[in-house]
Amino acid sequence: MTAQPTPNTSTTAPLTITERPFGTTGDGHRVSEFTLVNPGGITVSILSFGGIVRSINVPDKNGTTADVVLGFDSLPPYEARHPYFGTITGRFANRIANGRFTLDGRTYTLATNNGPNHLHGGLKGFDRANWNYKTDTGANSVSLVLSHTSPDGDEGYPGAVSAQVTYTLFRDNSLRIDYYATSTKATPINLTNHSYFNLAGHTSGDVLTQKIQVLADKMVPVDANLIPNGTLNDVEGTPFDLREPVAIGAKIAETSGGYDHTFVLSTTKRPLHVAARAMDEESGRFVEVLTTEPGVQFYTGNFLNGSQVGKGGTPYNKHAGFCLETQHFPDSPNQPNFPSTILRPGEVYSTTTVMRFGAER
Repeated sequence: MTAQPTPNTSTTAPLTITERPFGTTGDGHRVSEFTLVNPGGITVSILSFGGIVRSINVPDKNGTTADVVLGFDSLPPYEARHPYFGTITGRFANRIANGRFTLDGRTYTLATNNGPNHLHGGLKGFDRANWNYKTDTGANSVSLVLSHTSPDGDEGYPGAVSAQVTYTLFRDNSLRIDYYATSTKATPINLTNHSYFNLAGHTSGDVLTQKIQVLADKMVPVDANLIPNGTLNDVEGTPFDLREPVAIGAKIAETSGGYDHTFVLSTTKRPLHVAARAMDEESGRFVEVLTTEPGVQFYTGNFLNGSQVGKGGTPYNKHAGFCLETQHFPDSPNQPNFPSTILRPGEVYSTTTVMRFGAER
């Protein structure tokens, strides 16, 4: 799958970022929506609530634009429980077994909000915070800088964590997400964005005919509760071998309910590298994901069932979108063989993910 960005028709037109009100939370906090626009036709809308990517509009090979992420038209559905559409997830993205981990000889107990497990930061994780914000405009980019402080003991985690997430839209049709954090005590941290993509447009039905490529030789096997056993398995000869482009639906029946697995990009810190690519052949739209993270969670919307009615009154049924969540491995605080997710005082958590959008003609 050779993805070449759609040529930019203007090298001089400015990039813009605008703000508009998006409602008020139940506890009285004003929420803003920021819209980032570049001359290539890419428009990205992000909420201060949850750092949610609410929409990404991308032109197809004929120049027709569609919104390629799942989401809602108003704030109340985002305040209600939903499948983390577009959110920043943390302190710890993915699952921690039995909501419990031991660090430096002390055992910490977290909320269990996913069966017996802790998921995506708990009952009120980073996805439910109303983040502080500032904006920045440059010659070739526009940025939204979000910041949030999670107090010591928040959701059971030790240490006060100061987090910053910066979304930057560039002239070359790429969206960069930079994550930073510090902590007053040793604590696990694992941040990601949980956008659901449908490259044909969020109203177009399932994504099973869209193609996926994940550049990983190994994956993290999990049990029925999606908790790893600590091993890393080769993908060769399995439905998890996505190293060459293949339709998302081609092997999904062999995966016991769909893809919801971490693919291993590396077990050591690496510079920014290509993790995955996805494409809708009919429209030509593609997204290429680069990251500094050791893994990417490929999820195919297995638990969507039509009960979530999204933008424009669109019901999101099973497999209506896919996620490519760049992150560390699930349950890492309990898995000594996995790359560490522990952030200690004096250290800086810093990761980057880039999503490149375009259309093949």
